[in-house]
Amino acid sequence: MVPKLSIIIPCFNSERTLNETLESIFEQDFSNWEALIINDGSPDNLETIAVKWVNKDKRFKYFKKENGGLGSARNFGISKAMGEYILPLDSDNKVRPDFAKEAIDILEAEKKNGVVYGDAMYFGEKTGLWKVGPFSIHKMLNTNYIDACAITRKSVFLNISFYDVHMPYQGLEDWDLWLSFINQKIKFYYLEKITFDYRVSKDSMIKSLTPNMRTETVSYIREKHRKLFLKALFRIPTKNGLRFWLDLLKSQIGLKKF
Repeated sequence: MVPKLSIIIPCFNSERTLNETLESIFEQDFSNWEALIINDGSPDNLETIAVKWVNKDKRFKYFKKENGGLGSARNFGISKAMGEYILPLDSDNKVRPDFAKEAIDILEAEKKNGVVYGDAMYFGEKTGLWKVGPFSIHKMLNTNYIDACAITRKSVFLNISFYDVHMPYQGLEDWDLWLSFINQKIKFYYLEKITFDYRVSKDSMIKSLTPNMRTETVSYIREKHRKLFLKALFRIPTKNGLRFWLDLLKSQIGLKKF
């Protein structure tokens, strides 16, 4: 049977956390899935864990490639995926049992929906609820607030050539992806419930970005999506809103004057 959902798990130095991630996939209420474990040239012993799960359940599939970074590993997985829907899942997070079934029901009931995302629960070095909230273009233009752990139609990825692997530094791939989706007029659906568990760790990739690295990467993304920012700017209806976005654009994408 062809899987309905392809779960993409990029792995690098994931030996300590991978088993929990794969167990959460195995315990889902939804059964028509495949899980693609992508070893991105990792030097640790994660392969032993991956092979154990492949032997346990044929829905798990294991691939090994040269190191290319998070975006490259996700792209590799998506290119191999057989499912109609894609769920990127970091190798230290855990998906909730009912997320896939509910999200796919939403996507199949309304073809205009392209992405379904929800709230998360922190665990590890931080605990508590991550309340993501409804989709807002203006909020997304200011900063990324939606994690990669969302279920998306594979056709949407095909329309934008997957994740951008040419950014100056890794860590903001999700933000760039969501902005690309907005450019394609993809509709985001907010599922108001906890859909995954997000591990907080001092070793996370986003924390490896220095201020200078982050500034350079943000500048790259904002320049890449300049037209989107300008379009949003001129849709702000109030004087105060217009002033806010003028200041934001001047400071963050280098517009000198209008």
